[in-house]
Amino acid sequence: MNPLLSFQENFNTPPSFSSFKNEHYKPAIEKLVEEARKEVDEIIQNNNKPTYENTIVALEKSGKKLDRVSSIFFNLNSAETNDEMQAIAKEVSPLLTEFSNDILLDEKLFSRVKEVHDSADMTQLSAEDKTLLEKTYKGFVRNGALLNDADKEKLRKIDVQLAQLSLEFGEHVLAETNKYELILEREDDLEGLPAYLREQAADTAHNKGFNDRWVITLDYPSYVPFMTYSAKRELREQLSKAFGSKAFKGDELDNREIVKKIVQLRNERANLLGYKTHAHFVLEERMAESPEKVMDFLSEIEKYGKPGAQRDVEEVADFARKLDGLEKLEKWDFAYYSEKLKKEKYNVDDELLKPYFQLEKVIDGVFQTAQKLYGISFTE
Repeated sequence: MNPLLSFQENFNTPPSFSSFKNEHYKPAIEKLVEEARKEVDEIIQNNNKPTYENTIVALEKSGKKLDRVSSIFFNLNSAETNDEMQAIAKEVSPLLTEFSNDILLDEKLFSRVKEVHDSADMTQLSAEDKTLLEKTYKGFVRNGALLNDADKEKLRKIDVQLAQLSLEFGEHVLAETNKYELILEREDDLEGLPAYLREQAADTAHNKGFNDRWVITLDYPSYVPFMTYSAKRELREQLSKAFGSKAFKGDELDNREIVKKIVQLRNERANLLGYKTHAHFVLEERMAESPEKVMDFLSEIEKYGKPGAQRDVEEVADFARKLDGLEKLEKWDFAYYSEKLKKEKYNVDDELLKPYFQLEKVIDGVFQTAQKLYGISFTE
């Protein structure tokens, strides 16, 4: 029995990740795509007049099991991947893209959605129902429902390419992150690092087979505190440059050509759908609404925020010069000297605050906040 299928009956049950194996994902996704197709086909073949309930709500409820399993898989592939998972992703990603396009480009289905949208009595719908109706309709229009057959086929090909390229881009970044190791061999290299980071680096080294060593990686829980606390400037520089050059070294993991192709395809897709640029397409459904508003906002931030930012940088640079005779503040220096300046000016030490933010206390605080703000209670 495939555990990815058996746990689906109760959506309130958390996934049993320990029971999921790589061989479970593709069969589960393939089966759930079939089930989702049947659910959508029932909506299309419904001979009754299209209504909000039998079309919009039914469509919203379709494919929920597929959404859950694909989310589990792609989240794991992003966070804890391996060669086998990446191979599976390359197989199921086009399958999911094709399925999505089959829904959004189906003329009969869109005809039902459009009829409901155009004839709905908005005074009889709640705010939530109006939002769902509008987003469903726009979801079809913004993804090619009004295109002719030839352009729909172009859109399908672009979407498949984008899905594959986006997947490849993420895999390259993750592979670069996972393979990098800053191996520290001397106690002196740990100068400035808090005890927890030393222990973490020693555990990482042990797990990687390095005894009596410490390993710093490009994962944020390792990278950020090292850049903040390490007194070894040359090591901060080394780590910073490694972080900034991920998938940018001219090897098999280089993403530059992939980025160019993604930009090109996104622009083609936007033009095909009647938008000036990809930015116009994306922002239409967001608070900013247009690239012009974004640029105006950024210009305003530059006008009012940049002077203050420059003062902050100059203050940190002056502090570094007085403290260590540093002539030029580099990118890999800013976090380190900012932390030291904060301690000197405000007597604040983040490490001393950590005992007050134990995991159990933080979780309890989040639950209490949710209860106070939204009246939601949590029980085990």
